[in-house]
Amino acid sequence: MPGLHPAGQLRPAIVKQLDLARHGLATSAADAAYVSALADGGSLQLVSSANDVATIAAIRRLSPRDAGRWPEFVGFMNRAAAFLDAAYSTTMPRLPKVELRADGLPLASLALKLRRMGGKDMFRVMRSLSMSAVEFTEEWFESEPLNAAIAGVAIHGVTLGSMSAGTGFTLIHNWLNRGGLAHRTAPGGPQGLTDALVKAVHANGGEIRTDADVAQILVEHQRVIGVRLASGEEIKASTVVSSADPRRTLLGLVGAPELPPEFVWQTQSIRMRGSVAKLFVQTDGRHGLPAGTVAIAPTLKYLERAYDSTKYGEMSQDPYLEVTTSGADVMIHFQFATYALRNADWGLMRPELEKRAIDTLTLHFPAFKGSIQSVQSITPVDLEQTWGLTEGDLNHGQLILDQIFFMRPLPGWSNHRTPIDGLYLCGSGLHGGGGISGTPGRNAARAVLRG
Repeated sequence: MPGLHPAGQLRPAIVKQLDLARHGLATSAADAAYVSALADGGSLQLVSSANDVATIAAIRRLSPRDAGRWPEFVGFMNRAAAFLDAAYSTTMPRLPKVELRADGLPLASLALKLRRMGGKDMFRVMRSLSMSAVEFTEEWFESEPLNAAIAGVAIHGVTLGSMSAGTGFTLIHNWLNRGGLAHRTAPGGPQGLTDALVKAVHANGGEIRTDADVAQILVEHQRVIGVRLASGEEIKASTVVSSADPRRTLLGLVGAPELPPEFVWQTQSIRMRGSVAKLFVQTDGRHGLPAGTVAIAPTLKYLERAYDSTKYGEMSQDPYLEVTTSGADVMIHFQFATYALRNADWGLMRPELEKRAIDTLTLHFPAFKGSIQSVQSITPVDLEQTWGLTEGDLNHGQLILDQIFFMRPLPGWSNHRTPIDGLYLCGSGLHGGGGISGTPGRNAARAVLRG
């Protein structure tokens, strides 16, 4: 089965630091097309380049004014993403415990980078983080199809609608991870990235065990002493670094009795609220889908209505879909499929999930349904039970305003450490996380080396 993410790109500095090119990682990922299916049966094809002639021509057919603003918009998004990348590379302090030497200088450097953007961009970036995708896009463009296409990227992977505060932030976050609107897939895709990382570990004397399920993180006198596997084997270690989500690591593998009561309460309060399902469809190759990233996001109201279902514990009747292809194989990202169904069970709702995804995509691409040979679906409950993602949350904790920067994963614990000496967190639930970038892992490694 393909990975849960259709593409994966480590930050360029990490690729260089790990010398992954020497281990076979191909990093040349061309800018792919982002195709938004429109309500009238047509489509809007965009490339995240300021001066792409075809993109500007396509936007001009919707609005000459918007076509004129496109280059400025792309330039701003690239600068905003670069600042967010710098912020993610800066380990957040454990507020209110700020150490001037360890925390003050990196924060001052980050503030200087923001200031160097210029007054106009600095104001725009800070203001954009709390805006909704509707507010953000409508400040730039007047065309509904264009605004909806961009807003689809803003809500991708999060349980938020196009009118939710903070989707300005998630738009910049996803733009950074993708390198624009569409997923950029380097030769070899996510598997190529995994293979290069494995080779790098082996080349540096490391060992990888993929058949060793960790059942417990062992703690003695508030210090980690190793892990116990499901087989009963114990591996002693003075340092343990977990990329599982914070709630699973701390409450599931460590256990509440080993942690301070207030810390336990804070960990229990991390909002997961997964609402993503995945479908992997094998076709005969005649599916009729264009290459690149295809979004079913015809209007801003369509996106908001798709999200509304989560408020009532339901699966979207008319979902937001994002689709990628690899030859005859089609991967469908389905939102919104809430983890906590109110009056149903995911074991029974799987056929309906598959039907709604297929019917929705076929409305825009009529050849799709007839090309299907097999379908495999992953529900939010599957993501939890099989993939170890609490509540099926791909981001290990929702990317919402009170769970980002120095509040991720928990207020006062944003520096990868935990109350257990020697236990560190490094997954997507940490600052910089959500998607594939490698940033939380690099920051955690620095914390471990500092001791």
